[in-house]
Amino acid sequence: MTLLSAHGEIERLMTLHPKGFDLSLERVTRLLEKLGNPQDRLPPVIHIAGTNGKGSCAAFARALLEAAGYSVHVHTSPHLVHWNERYRLGAPGGGRLVEDAMFADAIRRVADANQGQTITVFEILTAVGFVLFSEHPADAAIIEVGLGGRFDATNVIRQPAVSVVMPISLDHEAYLGDRIELIAAEKAGILKPGCPAVIGQQEFDAALDVIADTAERLGSPVAIYGQDFLAFGENGRMVYQDEDGLMDLSPPRLPGRHQFANAAAAIAAVKAAGFDIGQRAADKAMETVSWPGRMQKLAQGRLVDLGPAGADIWLDGGHNPGAGLVVAEALAEQEEKNPRPLFMIAGMINTKDQAGYFRAFHGLVRHVYTVPVSTSDAGVPNDELAVRAAEAGLSAEPVNSVGEALMLLRDTLGEDEAPPRILIGGSLYLAGTVLAENGTPPV
Repeated sequence: MTLLSAHGEIERLMTLHPKGFDLSLERVTRLLEKLGNPQDRLPPVIHIAGTNGKGSCAAFARALLEAAGYSVHVHTSPHLVHWNERYRLGAPGGGRLVEDAMFADAIRRVADANQGQTITVFEILTAVGFVLFSEHPADAAIIEVGLGGRFDATNVIRQPAVSVVMPISLDHEAYLGDRIELIAAEKAGILKPGCPAVIGQQEFDAALDVIADTAERLGSPVAIYGQDFLAFGENGRMVYQDEDGLMDLSPPRLPGRHQFANAAAAIAAVKAAGFDIGQRAADKAMETVSWPGRMQKLAQGRLVDLGPAGADIWLDGGHNPGAGLVVAEALAEQEEKNPRPLFMIAGMINTKDQAGYFRAFHGLVRHVYTVPVSTSDAGVPNDELAVRAAEAGLSAEPVNSVGEALMLLRDTLGEDEAPPRILIGGSLYLAGTVLAENGTPPV
């Protein structure tokens, strides 16, 4: 089975559930039983849920474990350019994305086991991850929740080494509820009786209360950010503190003050999972961590060449108000250190709070170019998105593509102005398109 035919199988399965969401564990449980329950044969699992920061936490956890000499499987979603980005197989000296032939074979076996029964694409892809991870030895598996937690397909893991709940905010309200408490309850559904839990930094006390109460009810040993562990900046360094003492570390390679808290949650998680992470390994992890499409600096590539000379271009797939706030804070920090005019190129889908996302950048962004998201049927038309940006108090205009926006900036900025800082963001679909067009897909 070729990679192309494997992707064709995924596309065919998509037609069985055009809406993409039908939260239940019944279908994936049935499928996994036919596959011999590979989810029960995984190395120790670090299971991560949350509205924002779960991908960064996974990236930090992987960097920490690999820096300490452990081999680590990683399952994340969604992919940005290629389907097999969702699976990184652990190996001594560092993991690698699953190879095309191996991915195609796993897709075939899972599809055959499903026997044409109705199922969601994410459930198929989750089963593929469990099959791959169960068949290749590693010291740990990091598994990111796709949507919610309680009924997410990954939540068939019976005894995770640790369950992590990262920051909770409003997102996917149609499926998870329209109140913070309801969303937090869904995310806390990944906690298991007696298994360690880590709660990342929470903006809302109501979310923290729900998660902590769930852990207490389940008898789960829990570590809470701000109570049992924390991280802060001091003299250009990051200091991590927990009951074992302090670690004086390099600041995280991922930009933004919020990454201190994400890194702290990852350190607490790998320690709670029973892994020995020393000062040297933690310091190396902060310097080497990578998370494509999330405040990723684009230094070269086909799209970069279209923009103004010397422009500072950042790509971020954050797409809800909470993500907008942390990205805006990161950009404000950069503005303090190195002032430049800031422009935004934005594309979004219609299930997100577009005006809420844009409001985070009021007073910070000089002008927004809105672009269509061509890789999603839910993409907001660029002229409509410009209206949403204007409702948030931003100057905005629609253009046809990211490349066109970059060329407009190149041609219209005054020669006496400093090279601009440019944020391309608002959607992971857009981030994937940009990486593909720029010629810099994740590896």
